[in-house]
Amino acid sequence: MNTRLKIDFVSDISCPWCIIGLSSLQQAIDSLNGEIGVDLHFQPFELNPAMPPEGQDLNEHLVEKYKLPPEQLARNRESIRARGEEVGFTFNMDRRSRIYNTFDAHRLLHWAGLEGKQLALERALFAAYFTEGENPGAHDVLVRMAGKVGLDTARAQEILSTDAYAAEVRQQEGYYQRQGIHSVPSIIINDRHLLQGGQPPDVFAQALRQIAAAG
Repeated sequence: MNTRLKIDFVSDISCPWCIIGLSSLQQAIDSLNGEIGVDLHFQPFELNPAMPPEGQDLNEHLVEKYKLPPEQLARNRESIRARGEEVGFTFNMDRRSRIYNTFDAHRLLHWAGLEGKQLALERALFAAYFTEGENPGAHDVLVRMAGKVGLDTARAQEILSTDAYAAEVRQQEGYYQRQGIHSVPSIIINDRHLLQGGQPPDVFAQALRQIAAAG
């Protein structure tokens, strides 16, 4: 292993393209067979920071936000499902009927990063929402997912019952917004190279090789 890259993956749990992008990026990293080392960090972004705790009906939200007819929304969902399948992630569209506030999920992910469990919790939360249709903002779901990946559930509950890591999350959100990040996933390599969207694995792999070669 000759080169090590720092990757900041700016994402939101409520974004389907973020788990597609993450799965694709992980496949790209695996395809490099250890020739490039990667330090992967997840950074917070909220697509809907004003979303109330009870969430909103998903169809209602998408119509309001994107002004698309139902048939186009259906085609978009099928495209997302198919892309997820290509990279090994299961979208059960019939189980996900609402969109939720994700700020507490980001607080827990910040803590998970300190504990070395950020990637595992990130993927667990994506699966809870997109595969199982659970609320990724609900404290019982967050605590259960924390325990599932080996984190201390009592500490997770303590964090969620206070404002622990709220300031840190808001600071990071503000930082990336000031850097011009307004859509996710945004993948920033070595603090200066930006890739966006759920690119195919070979696109990510080529970019990682080029950046590593350029030093």
